Amino acid sequence: MQYLLDTSTCVFYLRGKLDLASIIREKGRKNFFISEITVVDDFVNGLSIIPIIGSIKRYAKEKVRLRKMGKPINDEFDLLIGVTSVENNLVLVTDNVKDFERIEDIQIENWYQR
Repeated sequence: MQYLLDTSTCVFYLRGKLDLASIIREKGRKNFFISEITVVDDFVNGLSIIPIIGSIKRYAKEKVRLRKMGKPINDEFDLLIGVTSVENNLVLVTDNVKDFERIEDIQIENWYQR
């Protein structure tokens, strides 16, 4: 399984609230990606950065679909990160399940439970 790390997951790691380094070692560094949007200087060492350009078409379709349902995702960056995970068949690792679960075909895991 391969994973796209959401910004919230990276922030929890940087604040010492999630032992992400151990999880990455266990599951293999090659299985982890971050979006261009999430790039955090020291954090990205060795992780592949996944471009968002290939997800723009899906982003537009999903934005329209969610708006028609009356359930838009107001944070444009979150929507882009979410559709990037779908477009690249990656599991999105996030604490923000409530917003992302509205995205069609998304796979989500929350490794940080409050």
